[in-house]
Amino acid sequence: MPFDVARVRGLIPALGDGWVHLDAPSGTQCSEQVALTMGTAIRAPVSAPGGAFPASQRAEVIEDAARQAIADLVGADASGVVLGPSREVLLGRLADSLAQTWEMGEAIVLSRLDDVANVAPWERAARARGVVVRWAEIEIETCQLPEWQYDQLLDNSVQLVAVTAGSEHVGTRPQVAAIAERAHRTGALMVVDGHAAAACGPLRLTDLGADVLALSPATWGGPQCGALVFAEPDLLERLPSCSLRPSAAGPERLEVGPHCYPLLAGLVASVDYLSSLDDTAQGERPQRLATSLRAVADYQSELLSALVCELRFIPQIMIVGDPSGGVPAVAFTHDARKAPDVVDYLAERGVCAIADLGEHGVLEHLGSAEVGGVVRVGLAHYTTRSEVDQLVCALTEMT
Repeated sequence: MPFDVARVRGLIPALGDGWVHLDAPSGTQCSEQVALTMGTAIRAPVSAPGGAFPASQRAEVIEDAARQAIADLVGADASGVVLGPSREVLLGRLADSLAQTWEMGEAIVLSRLDDVANVAPWERAARARGVVVRWAEIEIETCQLPEWQYDQLLDNSVQLVAVTAGSEHVGTRPQVAAIAERAHRTGALMVVDGHAAAACGPLRLTDLGADVLALSPATWGGPQCGALVFAEPDLLERLPSCSLRPSAAGPERLEVGPHCYPLLAGLVASVDYLSSLDDTAQGERPQRLATSLRAVADYQSELLSALVCELRFIPQIMIVGDPSGGVPAVAFTHDARKAPDVVDYLAERGVCAIADLGEHGVLEHLGSAEVGGVVRVGLAHYTTRSEVDQLVCALTEMT
């Protein structure tokens, strides 16, 4: 049967507030299952792992379950899952650790398509070590990231390639596997930001060819925390440790301080929630996730196509790039109003959208600030066609 969005919406209490939530790029609304799990976990006694008493053992169970949930989501080994407060923090720690292995005159390759979270830490680390930063450019008209340019960017001096699996700003989804193949040919480490892509279809570590994958559960309705997934857990032992404990091993080498266990419990619940989005999904959790996320991808693709088609018929609206077939996120400008004014207008009509002034990342590179910024909308797995129509209607009536 088709994806049952009405059933899914019934699982999310926040959607009863009367607003049209098209602000998915800033985080999706969480289900009752996730909220109850976190509430229960915060009431239960939890202590530091390693003790012989129940509160300590509970912490160990939650932590292990969180690593396994992320591993099931992307097809990885749980021993290679690093947990932390956010993907931004974890990417910063990874950059600080890897930079200690770099030497002056070596190089890294970043992309103009990426969010600042997968750019700023690498730039900072490169400056500190005297490492050259090379840039993969986007096509201005489509915001695509051509993979062929990596043939010129990569050589034996390149230590790392960082690229997004999908842009939450303009919706583009690059050919990561083709880039990874080129990176591995020259021995470079491939770090992929799965922040936006993980919420809109199956995201498998092996299919991407990523050595490290960064994730943010808030994008699929989970809590505000983060994870790094290593394709080869042994790599963690070869990295300089960031931990405060000299004896830290495995993922703990990039984990600083205690975990917030209620958030980790919510992370587990959010992955279980994802696996139940298609009520026909069967089998173990990885199989249920694959079925459910394929259904989500098909549903969102159809909805995105409808939105893009409708927006192109509004004379004053110009879509940035070509989001068709990528992440279900659209950025657009209005030729008579600045982005904050458009967002205020939409809010008066009950529609949540994001005004982005284009001060960093791909939108800065596109010069969005010069035209008053862009309006960003994102479609979640609970967005309906009627909500898309409400957005389109409001924009059509704008003068």
